[in-house]
Amino acid sequence: MDWSLGRYEQIAGGLLPAARSVVERAAPRGHEHVLDVGCGTGNAALLGAERGARVTGVDPAQGLLDLAGARAAARGLDVRFILGEASALPLADASAEVIVSVFGVIFADDAEAAIAEMARVAAGEGRIVLCAWIPEGAIAAVGRLRGQAVSSALGAPAGAPPFPWHDREALAAALAPHGFSVTAREEFLAFTAPSPRDFLEGELRDHPAWIAAGAALEPRGEMQELVDRALELLEEANEQPGSFRVSSRYVIAAGQR
Repeated sequence: MDWSLGRYEQIAGGLLPAARSVVERAAPRGHEHVLDVGCGTGNAALLGAERGARVTGVDPAQGLLDLAGARAAARGLDVRFILGEASALPLADASAEVIVSVFGVIFADDAEAAIAEMARVAAGEGRIVLCAWIPEGAIAAVGRLRGQAVSSALGAPAGAPPFPWHDREALAAALAPHGFSVTAREEFLAFTAPSPRDFLEGELRDHPAWIAAGAALEPRGEMQELVDRALELLEEANEQPGSFRVSSRYVIAAGQR
């Protein structure tokens, strides 16, 4: 998916609390090099730089890197942003003491390769801290509904189940051959809006996945049915009558050599 579609900076703003939690867990120090994998518009990268660390952000979407660079310049922060994929990181071996990823590496097409690449780039006693959604709740259900609708419309075969980044045991097993032990804790992020409809309209306008879905479904006349069902799910899950609030659980996983 092209993450430069829409206005992902609007979506990324709502993920800032998770970025803060990840960076606090990673606790980069001033002399350390921090790599932000799937940096997007730079939430975690900028937080690391504010702590005095030397920071590099990598992302496959040039549009997001441009936004991240502008944000860094506006804050007077020196952050290097590089175009690249998680499965082929454009950095040297053992070149980063800290690797972070805020809902970024979890979208890598090849999870095994991405894990190997993070381990390769991590310095001898380096640490990896990432966050991943727990696939439950209304936001996850809407995402699955959208993905199924697009796959059906395009006639795409069902793919293999994604790597369970949220599962500590699975992540520990994947990182163990690279010398890492893994700990994890759960947190949650609340999505809010004046109403469920307002929330969904913002997603339809700004989120790359919704924009891509519209491109696939609208010519077939199938978009409105998806939107209506998504709104039903959000209304059913609303935690705050009179406005809108839905909480999504996620895991912060930390790997340490």
